[in-house]
Amino acid sequence: MTDEITRDSNGAELKDGDSVTLIKDLKVKGSGGVTLKRGTKVLKIRLTGDPEEIEANVEKVRGLVLRTEFVKKA
Repeated sequence: MTDEITRDSNGAELKDGDSVTLIKDLKVKGSGGVTLKRGTKVLKIRLTGDPEEIEANVEKVRGLVLRTEFVKKA
């Protein structure tokens, strides 16, 4: 882990276990055409070593890496 703070699209600090909401429809590569819709709530995120990425599990996709620019803290 780095000492850099992971922030969402609005600048709120994110921590392990937080919930976030998607602010944009996202097509998931390598998932057979799954699209995550705007407003989807993602529970129990995990921080990565990169302050611009988080890991999460959603209904249809496990082990998903999301860019923080597409989420806001719920």
